[in-house]
Amino acid sequence: MPDPIPLRGASLHDGVAARLRQMVFERQLAPGEWVDEKVLALAWGISRTPLREALKVLAAEGLVELVPQRGCRVVELSDDDAQGLFPVMALLEGRCAHEAALKASDADLAELQRLHEVLERHAAAGDTDGYYRANHGFHSRVQQLADNRWLDRVTGDLRKFVRLLRGRQLGLAGRMARSIDEHRELIDALVRRDAARAERVMHDHLMAQLQALNALRRREPAVRQRGAPTTGRAGHVR
Repeated sequence: MPDPIPLRGASLHDGVAARLRQMVFERQLAPGEWVDEKVLALAWGISRTPLREALKVLAAEGLVELVPQRGCRVVELSDDDAQGLFPVMALLEGRCAHEAALKASDADLAELQRLHEVLERHAAAGDTDGYYRANHGFHSRVQQLADNRWLDRVTGDLRKFVRLLRGRQLGLAGRMARSIDEHRELIDALVRRDAARAERVMHDHLMAQLQALNALRRREPAVRQRGAPTTGRAGHVR
């Protein structure tokens, strides 16, 4: 677990929003869970005003939803959401890989290789949580190295929703082994500065994640009722 994001600074509600966002991505606030403002305000030693302002920020980002007379709960992604999200992310991340292969410096590529080596270690150890975190870092760095502010803006916005799934696809038997194989091909294409191949491999890597999610869904009970105690919507296990 990363260190808690400090709440004090130039803008209190920005710090609160950052901490809430981290809690959502780390599943300390799970999909569909109601946010207990009173408990959080007491735990963090703040009033409920900056907390409510922060929740409005997350609502604008689409990570939580404000329900009149009820409060605020974390967004759940449905199966249909996943079906629509991953093909778009595959296109965007493919383009990130394409541009990164052309623009990254030798030092940048060496850094990516080091990030890949961390992935290798987690894969060898069977550490799903560590692999997920390292994978997020690798993909985010490729996005940065594309050095395209418009591509970065839209990819970063949608990446938040991919993070709501929190690497759920890695729970499919054999998926981590296939994922690291895909990453080996990707890092090879990037190091060789083969932009077309890097784009294709990254695209297929994202689509393989969707295929894994679909395979998991077919194997699990199709429980749709919100609040059910077993498997919920795609990317969500209560």
